[in-house]
Amino acid sequence: MNAILQFLHPLIDPASIPFLLWTTLAKSIGLLCIVLVMVSYTVYAERRVSSLIQDRLGPNRTGFPLSLFGNLFGIKWRDWSPILGGLGQPIADAVKLLLKEEFTPAFVKKFYFWIAPGLGIGAAIVSLAVIPFGSKIWGVDMVIANIDIGPLFVFAISSLGVYGIVLAGWSSNSKYPFLGAVRSTSQLISYELSLGLSVVPLFMIVGKLNLVDLVSYQVQNGWMILPGITAAKPHLPGTLGSYLIIVPILISFIVFTIAMFAETNRLPFDLPEGETELVGGYHTEYSSLKFALFFLGEYTAMITGSSFIVTLFLGAWHFPGIPEGGAPSLAGLLLGFVNIGVFFVKVIAFLLFFIAIRWTLPRFRYDQLMKLGWIYFFEIALVNIFLTALILAFVP
Repeated sequence: MNAILQFLHPLIDPASIPFLLWTTLAKSIGLLCIVLVMVSYTVYAERRVSSLIQDRLGPNRTGFPLSLFGNLFGIKWRDWSPILGGLGQPIADAVKLLLKEEFTPAFVKKFYFWIAPGLGIGAAIVSLAVIPFGSKIWGVDMVIANIDIGPLFVFAISSLGVYGIVLAGWSSNSKYPFLGAVRSTSQLISYELSLGLSVVPLFMIVGKLNLVDLVSYQVQNGWMILPGITAAKPHLPGTLGSYLIIVPILISFIVFTIAMFAETNRLPFDLPEGETELVGGYHTEYSSLKFALFFLGEYTAMITGSSFIVTLFLGAWHFPGIPEGGAPSLAGLLLGFVNIGVFFVKVIAFLLFFIAIRWTLPRFRYDQLMKLGWIYFFEIALVNIFLTALILAFVP
């Protein structure tokens, strides 16, 4: 232990280690609770939105019997019951999945079959550690791990989630899960390149890989896709380069967002599941809690991806007119919580966009998926880097 403390002494004051430990633990538990609640109600929101798009009834009964209150205060609760009455559905779904029979087929490779569900959700949750979900509260940065290679950490950890899918497909000893695992592997490789290359222009502009510094840059200069308009202080008319640089940023935003759909296996890129082709894909043989973990992993990955997009392009917790919190006072404390609320409102808006796309577009064919990733997105992202470099180097 002394050797560890001696190694960390240049980096961390030993006297501050207890404070660092309990604040990190508090932020981790708080963020995990928020994410788990968001996962549950994202599933509920998806079912409600899909029912509205398809002109049918969604989950609208499980919850509090509001109609028992009658016309309290002149409000006809029965008119609101179809909307408010379904809010208990995520709790009912969780209880159902926990109480279902835990069945493991005899022909599977049991050890890998059991550990696979935890890998996907674990990678998605750990990736959230470097994303700044708020400004400060009482002087404490609202990011669990403020490291200088935040984007690289997210790419590295989130890419490990595919191991859960691969192990699930291989260990199931069934042809449909195995095909889903192979599809997921090739899809990840195809879109990981364009996903990583598409954000290089942002860090060329900022000059740093630290996500907190990236957010600070957007607070001063405006969000990446809305510069000037969302800046902390109004700017005078900019130079030609400040206008031209918006073009590669918009290209990065479009490529990154579409590639994130592919990384999270969402329609129109849900080839690893492909219910009409592969029954259920990699999780065909799973039931009860193990299936629930795969389900939670998919929606946690959606939240992680949306948080990453919001951080890179939409200013994270910043909103014009709302000051940064963090001062050791009641006002600073309230502003800190408001900043966190702004961040999650942006994330929820992006989650609704994910949901709307799923119930709007059809699934790609597999050859179309590969062609889009290798023939178009990879080249566009690569050319976009050179375009950014030319603008930064030669356009004043």
